[in-house]
Amino acid sequence: MVFKRLMQAMGVGGPSVDTVLTNPNCRPGGQLEGRIQVVGGDHPVDVSYLALGLVTRVEVESSDSEYDTNQEFGRQQVTGTFRLEPGQRHEVPFRFPVPWETPLTDLYGQHLHGMTMGLRTELEVARAVDKGDLDPVAVHPLPAQERVLEALLRLGFRFARADVERGHLYGVRQGLPFYQEIEFHSAPQYARALNQLEVTLVTDPRQVQVVLEMDKRGGLFTEGRDAFGRFTVDHAAATTDLAPHLDALIRQSLSHRGLFS
Repeated sequence: MVFKRLMQAMGVGGPSVDTVLTNPNCRPGGQLEGRIQVVGGDHPVDVSYLALGLVTRVEVESSDSEYDTNQEFGRQQVTGTFRLEPGQRHEVPFRFPVPWETPLTDLYGQHLHGMTMGLRTELEVARAVDKGDLDPVAVHPLPAQERVLEALLRLGFRFARADVERGHLYGVRQGLPFYQEIEFHSAPQYARALNQLEVTLVTDPRQVQVVLEMDKRGGLFTEGRDAFGRFTVDHAAATTDLAPHLDALIRQSLSHRGLFS
């Protein structure tokens, strides 16, 4: 009996959890739908709660180190306490709201290299938390976000990779404790002055804040350095051609102090 109680405390013979998504594809500000299937183990338990949360890999920089960690966000508790008898099946449907600032993982049907995203199910029994498996999720751009990225591709920029960095951007309204950077190789017409372009899209229900970070090439007697540009795109203006505006913004930034003509 003591051994059995010990095994139960360790979670052996406890309930199993399986989350089934109706569709793993979503957009920022949208939702994921599905159901959580819980099956009782070999002894009755009181489940404290079931919760869901999106998880992505985040790069963390400190003064003396740099490392990657998994970051949960958008957490939502989907049940309260319920009793689960041995072998009993319990199914919980859910609608999980996807935060507006959720990083993108896919563009034009292609996965963005460097990105991971999943929906994790968490179950608590007797103060022991089982975080369960991670169900892959694909986050596609909203029309306004797609217009920005599409304009860059039309200007000749080539996608390199994407990552998520912990922190806040100066002067940007930001709800999550991290932001995504989508990196592009320079387009040919800017290559003499530009190494790389990094784009951050911080989105809310009304608009997308677009932040451009340009890695300038150094000259014979000058060091390379970063330049920044910033503008907003309303969701209502998602049909606007942004290529001319982006071209002018990039040229203006690069030509500062005569570094580009």
